[in-house]
This record gives sequence, structure tokens and C-alpha cells, in this order.
Amino acid sequence: MRQRVFAAGVLALGVVLVTDVLRVWLPGIITIFGQAASTPAELMGAFALGWFVLALAAPPLIRRVGARPVTIGAAVLLAAARFALTATPGGRPQLWLATTGLLAGLVWFAGTAATNDRPVPGLALGLAVGAAGHAVLDTYDLVWWGRWEAWVAGGVLAGLFLVGHAPRPAPPGAAGVRAWFLAGPALLLAGMVALSPALARTATSYLQGEAGVAVSPVLGSLPLPVAVAGFLAVALAVAPRRFPAAVARVRWLGGPLALLAGAVLLALDRGSLLLPALLLSALGLGACLALTAAEPPGADLSAAGPSGIDPAAAPADRRAASRRAYAATAGMLVFAVAAVAYYSAYDLGYPNGWVPVAVAALVAAVALAAGRADVPPARAAGPAHPEVRVPLPPVRTTAAVTVLALLAPVVADDVPVTSNREGPPSHLTVVAYNIRMGFGLDGRLDPDALADLVSRRTPDVVLLSEVDRGWLLNGGHDTLDLLADRLHMAYVFAPAADPLWGDAVLSRWPVTAPRTLPLPAVGAPTGAQALAVTLDLGDGVRPVVVSTHLQPPPGRQPVVQARAVADFARRYAAGRPLVVAGDMNTEPGDAAFAEFTRAGLVDALATARPLPTSPADRPREQIDHVFVTPGVTASHAVAPGGTASDHLPVAVTLTLPPT
Repeated sequence: MRQRVFAAGVLALGVVLVTDVLRVWLPGIITIFGQAASTPAELMGAFALGWFVLALAAPPLIRRVGARPVTIGAAVLLAAARFALTATPGGRPQLWLATTGLLAGLVWFAGTAATNDRPVPGLALGLAVGAAGHAVLDTYDLVWWGRWEAWVAGGVLAGLFLVGHAPRPAPPGAAGVRAWFLAGPALLLAGMVALSPALARTATSYLQGEAGVAVSPVLGSLPLPVAVAGFLAVALAVAPRRFPAAVARVRWLGGPLALLAGAVLLALDRGSLLLPALLLSALGLGACLALTAAEPPGADLSAAGPSGIDPAAAPADRRAASRRAYAATAGMLVFAVAAVAYYSAYDLGYPNGWVPVAVAALVAAVALAAGRADVPPARAAGPAHPEVRVPLPPVRTTAAVTVLALLAPVVADDVPVTSNREGPPSHLTVVAYNIRMGFGLDGRLDPDALADLVSRRTPDVVLLSEVDRGWLLNGGHDTLDLLADRLHMAYVFAPAADPLWGDAVLSRWPVTAPRTLPLPAVGAPTGAQALAVTLDLGDGVRPVVVSTHLQPPPGRQPVVQARAVADFARRYAAGRPLVVAGDMNTEPGDAAFAEFTRAGLVDALATARPLPTSPADRPREQIDHVFVTPGVTASHAVAPGGTASDHLPVAVTLTLPPT
């Protein structure tokens, strides 16, 4: 039993390391290898899938060389890559180092599978600890910090992981194939919904309506510990209990049904459904893993053959180890195929809600097949076969990880309380910025650089485009919260592509009456919207701000969307001072640009033209704009230089008309 506890701990550490590498590698596909919306999605998808297909060569290598040397070699490479990522300056070195770590992690999964026939406790613990740690870090990975704390934590994690491979593993039995196959799908569902700290915080921001509003750290962080506790408690209850037949059947069916329900709620793309999607998915995923953990009848639980795939081992031992290794690599291939299929839809324009539902259905089917033996006959009161001992104490393990997750609100920054006690300001400084999900031209997540570039103008209002609040493809970060914390500003968020990706308004002044308008797609694959809010500046001064990001149809101007935004903004403003800003994907003189001036709006950046904003390193396109109503005076329009995104921000000082 002590060996199995040790093996579960090492597996958990490995899951955390692989997850860390994926959070760097996945966004690197679109920010370093390619450029979203310009590099073909098919090419980026082929690059991503190729490494997972290459990992299918690991089981034959393990059969020829032996599981232990392959596992140790892959572990060293994985730990080294994860540790070195802290020092990479971004760019191609970061991408290839992360790719090395990913491939090493996939090979390590296969080697570990060959020697571990009870992976569920370690897999569950790794997923739960990874999620809890990400919550404590405010979804900002240590990899990106670049400070001594990151080096120390990364070194300790990598060192413990490597030291854990010193003892020889316990002789494996013949089971574990189904559990290892579910490792990849479980990693996907945990990162997308079930154990995502960013999604948990975003879900709470939608509790007040269709727009996401900044909430307190305690409220925003509370769903994640609940999800972690439910997931881990259910996942570690792997042994069938002596329940009546009816209760056993509920246990058998309840988990898969809960997982499917959570995936369906996620697929509906509604912010108000994110919270139940999170909780149901967490419970269902944990229950499905638990169902695959119990040994099937007749399994040899006391097999004493050599660990791993050894030419001298008995044929049955070699076949079982080989099946587990292939199952682990096949499961990770499912992860890759599903991730590519889901996120490529935002470039190619097909429906993608079926992807998490299909993965959940696959997990449910495997779990139901594995757990069928645990369901006693209709009139029986006992289990179908003896209980299986769990290497990790469920209650104490769940409590410890939950306490870790509960630390998130303790270390989180407070949401600023805006105030208008000093009366209306004489000027209003507005910044509009397409932040590319928080990733700079070097492919590194750097909210500090974004905040520094914005704060130089001392803005009163910031309008953001391409805001990511938890996409697994981008590492599962809540970029909006990270930036709002650093600017000490409250926010309102509006979904565009889905509830986790869209536009936002940050303000130093109270914001009221948020309204969102989904814009016509007109052939563009990524969704677009307009977010209107009212600023309460005091003394009855209540200007209107509208944030948008126009998505042009292929080869054409976003004329239809521009007209819809201009009409919506004028109706919402109802004669009050109005500011409309964002990434418009149109230049002065173009037909879409003319829709705003035709609606009676004025180009607030006109005196500074030409004012190119894209690409950030060599700006030549004027596609980020600020429009105002007549009577609002604009001055000091600039586009500060920087490469924290692929766009430059535009900033302008506005003087409101006297009331």
C-alpha cells in the first residue's frame, strides 16, 4: 500500500507538470507558430495534432527498451523543460521548449501507464491540485512570473517529481486500461469546465445578468473549492460499498448523467449556465473516474510479475502493460483532437458545442462499461465483488486540497470600489485596446506589460477587445481579472464568441445599466457584440460608453456590423454624450468607417491622423478607433508604442459638454 501511495503522489506531480507545460504550449500554437485569423486553422491544427500522433510511438519503444528507463528519461526531460520555461524570453525558443516538454510528458504518461494499474487516485489528485494551485495564483502561472518565487517553486516541483522515480514501482496487475484511456479526456474536461478557476470566477460574474460584472474575491473564488471538493471526494470513493441494489444503480448512472448534463449546459453558450455546468461536470467527472478504478471480476490483484514491459515478463503481463501504454497515448490523442475541433471552430465557423458533449459521452460510456460489474443483482444487498482498497485517504486528501483552493480569495486583490464623491471630472481619458487575450508579440502572457502601457495615460475608462476569461486554448487564464487587478478598476464584460471570450469596459467611476447587442455574423466565424454602459460621474453627468470589436466577413468590410453598432449606441445614449471605441477592423475612408460618421458620430482621433495601430511592432493599419458625439471635445490623441499585444492602444482625452 505504501508503494501505491507513493505512485499516486508521483503521478499527481506529473499531471501538474504536464498541465503547466500545456498552458504554455497551447497558446503558443496561435501566438508563436501561427497568427489566429491569418495563419490557416488547418495548419495550426495539424501542428498540434502531429505531436500527439508522434507519441503513439512510445508504447513500441517501451516494449523494446523497458518501461522504467523510458519513464525516467521522459521524466527528466519533462522536469527540465518545465523548469527552463521560466527563463525563456518567448518566441520560437519558448514554443520548441514547450513542445519538448509536451512530447516528454506524453511519453512519460505511456511509461507510467505500463507500470501503474491504478491511476485514478493519482490522476484525480493531480487534476485537483493543479486547479487549486491555479486558483491560488489567480490563474497567472508561475511560468510567466520571472521572479525568484517562480524559480524556487518550479525547482521544488521538478525536484520532488524526479526524486519520486527513485523507488521501483509496485508490480502491476492486469487492470487500468479504461482509467488510463480517460486521462486525456478528463484533462480536457477539467481544463475546459469542471475544474477551471477562470470559468468559476466568470460564472459568478454572470449572476447579475447577461453582462459579467466584477464581483468580490470571496464570491468569485467560492465555486472552485466546491467543485474541487466534490470532484475529489467522489473520485477517491473508488471502491464499491455495500449498498442496496437501487443505490448502487444510482451511483452507476448518476455520475455519467451529471457529466453529460454539465457538458450540455456548457454547449448552450449562456453565461447564466456556467455555474451549474461547472458543478455538475466536476461531480460527474469524478464519479466516472471512480467507476473505472474498481477492478473487474477475475483480475489478478496480486500479480508479482516484473514491473513494466520486460521481454522476460510473462506474456500476460506484457500485454496488459502494453494495453495501458496505448490507452494512455490514445486518450491524450482524444484530448488533442477534441481541443483542435472545438477551438478551430472560431476560425472556420462551424458549430462546436457538440465537442464537449461528445467527449463527455465518451467518458460516460467508458465509465458505464467499467462500472457495470459494481452493480449488484436487483435483489442483492452486497457488492458484486470485494472492495478495493484506496491508496489515498479520501476525506483527508479532499480536505487538504480544498483548503488549498480556499486560499485563493485570501491572496486575491480586492475589487476596487469606484466613487464619485468628488463630483464629475473636468476631463475623461479613454483608452481602447485590443489585448489579444493578454499575449504579447513574443508569445508570453504579460498582464503587467499591458497594465503598464495602459496606466501611462491615467485612464478613467478602458475599453478592451479580445478578452479571454478561461479558454483552455489560451491556458485557462482570466485575463480580464488579471488586468483589472493591476489597473485597480472594476469591469463589465460582454460575451462575443462565447461566454468566456468577448469585450469589456473598465472604469474608475460607477457603471450602471449594462446592455449587450449580439452583432450579425455576416459570414465571420468569430462572434461580435456591442457593450453599452452608463458612467455615473456625479451631479447628473451620465455619459455613455460602447465597447465593440467588429469582425469583418471574409474579403469584405464589416459594414453591417458598423451600422448595427452605430444605431444601437445612439438609441442607448438617447441624447447623452456618447463614446464608441474598439478594434473596428476598418480604416478612415472605408465604407464601414463611414457608417459611424453617417450616424452623426465624430472621429475623436482625427487631429492625430495618421495613427496606425496594427501590427504593434510595425504599425501600418489604422483600425482601432474612438468616436464621440458632437459637443464632446477630443484632445491629446495618441497610440503609445509597445508589444504587449499585436495592436497598439489608442488614448484620447475628452471634455464633456456642460450640463
